[in-house]
Parts: sequence; C-alpha cells; structure tokens
Amino acid sequence: MTKMDKNLEKAQIFIECLPYVQKFYGKTIVVKYGGNAMINEDLKEAVFRDLILMNLVGIRTVLVHGGGPDIEDYLNRLDIKSDFKSGLRVTDDAVMETVSMVLVGKVNQHTVSELNRLGGKAVGLSGKDGAMLKCTKKYAKVEDENGLHAVDIGMVGEVESVDCTLINNLLNDMYIPVIAPIGTDEEGQTYNVNADIAAGKIAAALGAMKLFLLTDVEGLYRDFSDKSSLISHLSTDEVNDLMKQGAVKKGMIPKLESCVNAIYGGVQNVHIIDGRVPHSLLLELFTDSGVGTMLTKGESHVCSE
Repeated sequence: MTKMDKNLEKAQIFIECLPYVQKFYGKTIVVKYGGNAMINEDLKEAVFRDLILMNLVGIRTVLVHGGGPDIEDYLNRLDIKSDFKSGLRVTDDAVMETVSMVLVGKVNQHTVSELNRLGGKAVGLSGKDGAMLKCTKKYAKVEDENGLHAVDIGMVGEVESVDCTLINNLLNDMYIPVIAPIGTDEEGQTYNVNADIAAGKIAAALGAMKLFLLTDVEGLYRDFSDKSSLISHLSTDEVNDLMKQGAVKKGMIPKLESCVNAIYGGVQNVHIIDGRVPHSLLLELFTDSGVGTMLTKGESHVCSE
C-alpha cells in the first residue's frame, strides 16, 4: 500500500465517522470510569484520548470516576477493614476519611492532570462542590431466609438531588468536568456515593443522551459462566427477571440500578461496555455494532432505589 493509499484510507475513516459526529454534536454524554481502565496505563490513556476527542468534536462530555482499587490499597495500608453489602462498600468514619482522601485528593487530581497533559481541558470536582450531590443515608437491600430487609451500611449516600450549575458552566466553556462521587446532606455530613449510581443521577439531571459505564466484563450476561449468553440489548422491563434468576450479583447490582433509574430519569440509552477494550468508547459511539450491552426503556418502571 502506497502512502497515498494509506492517507486515502484515513480520510475514508473520517468520512465514515461524520454521520455519528453530526448525531452527537452538542449532546451530553456521561461516562463512568472505573475498573481495569483505571489501573492499566495503556487503557487509561486510551480512555483519556477518547474523552478528549469526544470533547473536541463538540460532544459535551462528563466523566464520573470510581476508585475501588486505590481505596482498597489505602485501606490495606492503614489496616482498616472494609466489607460490601449488595455491591456497596460499608463505610464507617475511618473508611469515609480514606475514601474522601483517595477519590478527591488522589484519583480526581491525577485524572485531571492526565487529561490536561494529553491536550484536553479538564476541571476536577467532587459532589460536595456547589452542593452538587445532595444525599440522604442509603441502606443496602439484603435477602436472607427471613426475606428482603434493609441493612445499615454507614455513611453511604442516596442521591436525592443534583445541582448541575457548575457542570453546565464548565460544559458551556468546553471543559470536561471530572467528578468524584462524594456528597453531603443538609447538615454537611459527607457521604460515600457509589460511582455508578452517582453517574446515573448526574446523567439524568443533565438530560444526557447517553450514559456509559466502563466495566471489567464484556457486558451483561444471562449466565456469567456462559460467555455466549452476553446480552447485546436489554429493556428495563427485563431487569427484574435477571435479578430473580440470580444473573445479577455484587457490583453489577448498583450498575443496573443506575442504568434503569437513569433511563427513567430521561437518559435515552445506557451502555455497559468493556473498559478492557482499547478505545471502547469510540467503538460504541462511532460504529453500528458497538461493544457491550445497551439498555433502553421498557413499558414499565421495574427497578427503584
């Protein structure tokens, strides 16, 4: 292949992307960033470059990040024990202090620095800035031989409202807001908010066109042990069936809560995609086939927080 042929091939790729750029120009897309995409340096850079490209072609791009591996690392260093209930981290005073330190002081600032280093325009925020995420105490739903009941999991927040003023101001100036999922209540108490749930609430409040959840799996399975059972499309009406079948466990529970409630909050589509695939965001946005599970609205609201 000659140099001219290679250049023509590149030009053709750009032209093929044009309908997608036109479709998403000026629209808001929220990305929840976590899992292996946060700890593998090559994947991390691929995600950041995807976000910068999306921003530069006129897509209003918001990044909400988790930080589970870093939090776990610091808790182990400090010899602080931590547990999970229904996919949510039990958060006492010591855990809350560590979570705040890691998410706001380390992960958020590192993410902003890397985006800016690569040529993006990013600004770091937490849900406490501008009283963005107003929370009440959240209880985990646990089922045992006595049925389903609520369990106290400490300072874990249920997002009651989202003030999008700061986010919209940054988006209007073509910045990428990078948000750590920490919130407060009316008395100023700090809460740890699951990043998937925070992303869903923020996406709904912004009227986002799409919400992307980057995960460490290819998508949602009907049977996780059977890789051929990957679901490419799922309606919200099918979610409860999957829950009852036991197909949804641990960290996928808050993900699906986030997905369903985001859609019923006004988000058009939610995509659970494999963050281990380089440039998975661009593949999902700018190709017809996509790379994960897409959720759309069903006939009735089948999942509530």
